[in-house]
Amino acid sequence: MVPIRQDAWSKDEDVLLAEVVLRHIREASTQLAAFEEVGKKLSRTPAACGFRWNSLIRKQYEPAITLAKKQRKEQKKSQTEYSLELACEDQSLDLIDEAIDLLIKSKSYFSEVAKNEASLQETLAENLQLKQHLHQLEKEYMTVQEDYQSLLEIMEKARKMVIFQEGDQGSMRFQMDANGNLEKVKK
Repeated sequence: MVPIRQDAWSKDEDVLLAEVVLRHIREASTQLAAFEEVGKKLSRTPAACGFRWNSLIRKQYEPAITLAKKQRKEQKKSQTEYSLELACEDQSLDLIDEAIDLLIKSKSYFSEVAKNEASLQETLAENLQLKQHLHQLEKEYMTVQEDYQSLLEIMEKARKMVIFQEGDQGSMRFQMDANGNLEKVKK
């Protein structure tokens, strides 16, 4: 009978070592971290776990190691794709937010332009009315001016007639004809 060493590794310990190391490979962690984790669970040093892995267990699990590395690569790829998707979503959301802000500002701007245009149209209409009213007032002023001038001329004619003919004052009188002219009429 061969005596069993006190520090000998059992089959279960070898399986635990392999499982933890393979998990760390899949999760893109270091083998040193795996050795530390197994060492705590089995009350062994990380160096002892590393030696056992590299000297014996690793050779038995070559296909599993290859698979774990492949899974790690796929996981990294999927995480990268997911990160890219999130970045694209964030970027898309930022672009959408910027577009919404631009549309809101544009709507506000065009609304203000429409208000200004309506105000301009009202001002132009009011200006036209004021011009028409001014034209009417100018016509009325010209008529009043002409009437005033005619009145002054009539008054001047009357004054001259009175001055020159003071002697005939009793036999003469003045009357306005149809055209608005003052004429002498004998009594």
